[in-house]
Amino acid sequence: MFIETEDTPNPATLKFLPGRAVMGDSGTIDFIDADAVIGRSVLADALFALPGVSRVFLGHDFVSVTKADSADWSELRPIILSALVDHFAAGLPVVEAGVGVTEEPIAPEDQEIVTQIKELLDTRVRPAVAGDGGDIVFRGYKDGIVRLTMQGACSGCPSSRATLKHGVENMLRHYVPEVVGVEQVEG
Repeated sequence: MFIETEDTPNPATLKFLPGRAVMGDSGTIDFIDADAVIGRSVLADALFALPGVSRVFLGHDFVSVTKADSADWSELRPIILSALVDHFAAGLPVVEAGVGVTEEPIAPEDQEIVTQIKELLDTRVRPAVAGDGGDIVFRGYKDGIVRLTMQGACSGCPSSRATLKHGVENMLRHYVPEVVGVEQVEG
């Protein structure tokens, strides 16, 4: 199995492309530390067992790994590649059933607005963010405020706040007049 790697805008994060589905159509999941994984993902458990891994993001067809400040990519990259090859060669599941991000309840009168917001995120924002090794996930909408979570490489990227406020917020406000702002939600 050949796994490509790509740099991301976040120098502490590399994107690993195994040439096959990782999460597929199941969405994405961001493990912010080893404690967040327990019993949820065999793959993330294996990656966090490696010295120097501080965050793991599972995307549609990629895995983004963030290293600790003390780690060096020249040492960490080969052992991550080995762990990924071992996992996929063994045919193990990536995540346990039912694992994912939960949304806040949506008021019935806001459902049409939320549908528009999700469509814009899915078609205009998420593909670009995935290209950088991350994801942006809808978490909720209330009183004109869209609540989003930046995941993977994007969560620690120096430019993520600017992307969220100037890019995503401006686009949503342009196409959905009911949107007055965007708020980042952690985890």
